[in-house]
Amino acid sequence: MNTTTSDISAFYDQEYRDTIATVAANGERIWLHPKKPKGSFHNKRIIATVIFLVIFFSVPFIKIGGQPLLMMNIFERKFVIFGQAFFPQDFVLFGIGMITFFMFIILFTVVYGRFWCGWACPQTIFLEMIFRKIEYWIEGDARQQQKLDSGPMTTEKIRKKTLKHLIFIVFSVIIAHFTMAYIIGIEETINIITISPAYHLSGFIGILVFSGLFYFVFSRLREQVCIAICPYGRLQGVLMGRSTMAIMYDFVRGEPRGKLSKAPEKSNTHAKNGDCIDCALCVQVCPTGIDIRNGTQLECVNCTACIDACDEVMIKIDKPTGLIKYASQESIEKRVPFKMSPRAYAYSVVLVILVGVEAFLLMSRTMVETTVMRVPGQMYQEQPNGIISNLYNVQFINKTSEPIDLVLKVADNNGVIRLQGSKIHVPMQGRADAVFFLDVQKNKITAMKTPLKIEVYNGNVLVETVKTNFLGPAE
Repeated sequence: MNTTTSDISAFYDQEYRDTIATVAANGERIWLHPKKPKGSFHNKRIIATVIFLVIFFSVPFIKIGGQPLLMMNIFERKFVIFGQAFFPQDFVLFGIGMITFFMFIILFTVVYGRFWCGWACPQTIFLEMIFRKIEYWIEGDARQQQKLDSGPMTTEKIRKKTLKHLIFIVFSVIIAHFTMAYIIGIEETINIITISPAYHLSGFIGILVFSGLFYFVFSRLREQVCIAICPYGRLQGVLMGRSTMAIMYDFVRGEPRGKLSKAPEKSNTHAKNGDCIDCALCVQVCPTGIDIRNGTQLECVNCTACIDACDEVMIKIDKPTGLIKYASQESIEKRVPFKMSPRAYAYSVVLVILVGVEAFLLMSRTMVETTVMRVPGQMYQEQPNGIISNLYNVQFINKTSEPIDLVLKVADNNGVIRLQGSKIHVPMQGRADAVFFLDVQKNKITAMKTPLKIEVYNGNVLVETVKTNFLGPAE
C-alpha cells in the first residue's frame, strides 16, 4: 500500500488546532470521561508510578549529614539540595544550578518531547494513576460515568459521588502534608500536625490551602492544568521539532483510513486503505480528549493510552502493532530510525559546560560565609602608642548542621584584632554578628587604603579568607 502525497497533505490539515477538545462551540467546558486504559505500556506506567510514590513519600524522611535530602523553604529563603544547604548568599551558585536544571529540561524535551509529562510528572501520576483509578473503581468506566453524570440525582448517585469526593479529600490532604514537608521540613510538618493549630497558625493555614488546591485540581481542574496552565506544556511547543521523539501516529502506514470489512466483494476496496480502521479508540482513551491522528499537539501528555488502545485493535484485526508509537515525525516520513538532531548535540555541549561550572563552584564553596565591612561613617583612630585602628562589623553564616566557634586573625601578622565580646559562636544553619577593632602599626601603612586579609578559623582549621581595606594616614 502506497500513501499518496494528497493523503499526507490531508494529514497536515491544521483546522483541528483552531479548537480545544475540552471547550464546546459556545465556550462551555466539555467534561471528559476517558475510557479506562490497559495494556503493556499502562502496566509499565504502573511500575513507574509505584517508584515515583515510593520516592515522593520517602524523600522528606531522608537526611544527609543531618540535612534533608531536599527542602525548598521559600519562606525563609533556605534551600537544601542533596543535603547541601543554600542561603541567599549562595544566590549565584543556586542560580547556576537552576540554569543547569532548566538546560537539562530543554535538552530532554528537544530529544524526548513530553516523556516527563506522561511518566514522571506529579500532576499526571496523581490524576491518572490515583484519582481516576478511584473514579473507575467507584463510578465505573467511561460510559457508566457519563450515564451517572447525566442521570437524575438518585440515592445511588449521591452515595457514589459522596464516597468518591471523600476519598479525593483524604488523598488531597495526604499529598498536601508531604508537599509541606518538602517546603518546611518533615519535623516542622509533624509539629503542625501534632500540636494545636494556635501554635502553628500559618503552617496550619498553609496545609489547608494546599489541601484545597490539590482537591480542586484533581477533582475539577484536571486536564486543564496540562492544556492551559502548565508552563512546561507551553514551552515544549517551541522546543519540539521534526526530529523530537513523541507519541506519533504513523500516517504513512495508517492513511487513508477505512472501516474494516469482511465482505469478499469489498476486499479490493479495503486493500486501498491504510491500517487505521477509524475505530476512534485512541480518542476515547485520551485524558486530554485529542485525536493523536491529527499529529503532534501541545495537549498530548505522552501518557501512552492511545498506543495500548491501538495495539489491542491491531492484534484483533491481525495487523502489526505500532500504528501509534514513540517516534519522530522525520523518522515516520522518511522511514528511518530515530536519531538525535544537531540542536540536541548543541544543547548537550552547553549542559556539560554548565555542569562543570556548577561542580567547580560546589567544590570551592565554603561552609562559613563571612562578610566584613568597615563601620559606615567611621574614620581611622590614631592611638598614642603609634597604632592606627579601624572599626569593623562582621557577619557570619554557618551553613553546616553543627554549631561552631570562630576566631579571627589577620593574615601574615599584619595587624591585631580586638574582638568586642567574649567569643564568636554561630549556631547551626544560623547567623552571628560581631564587632572588632583592627590595629596596625603606623609604620606599616604606606597608603590611605591598604588591602588586608582576614582569616577565619574553626579551631585550628582555616575555613575562609576575607579581603577588606584598612584606612590610615598616607606617609
